[in-house]
Amino acid sequence: MTETWRAVFREGFAPVLPLDGLRALREALLHNDPAVRPGSTTVPAFEGEVEHDERPTACCPVAYCGWKPDGLETIGEVSDFFNEACSAAEYRLKEVGASRHLVNWIDDAPWPEVRAGLLAEVERELDRRQPPVPRA
Repeated sequence: MTETWRAVFREGFAPVLPLDGLRALREALLHNDPAVRPGSTTVPAFEGEVEHDERPTACCPVAYCGWKPDGLETIGEVSDFFNEACSAAEYRLKEVGASRHLVNWIDDAPWPEVRAGLLAEVERELDRRQPPVPRA
């Protein structure tokens, strides 16, 4: 049986994340880029004392898909991307709050496990999006 986080990624998130974002996340996961971190949507976290227009130094894997390739520059923009991705995934899954299964796994599982699992899923989605090879 597929783990819940994996099903949520495959059926909810993968189809709504931009192709360039998935490519960027793949490279970041391959190289263990410290700009991809669990525990918070952005670093610094978007809280009352942080300005909406401050630049992030790192972010969670989902937010990374919008931050690097889309040129999002501020914590507010990255947070908005993350929230929109979660909403779109939940809409696809027809379950309010379903995104928590992926987000909680990212935040709570050991990082090496998360990194390996996400990398495999990102590569699977990139393969799925490859155009079909014409038959001779």
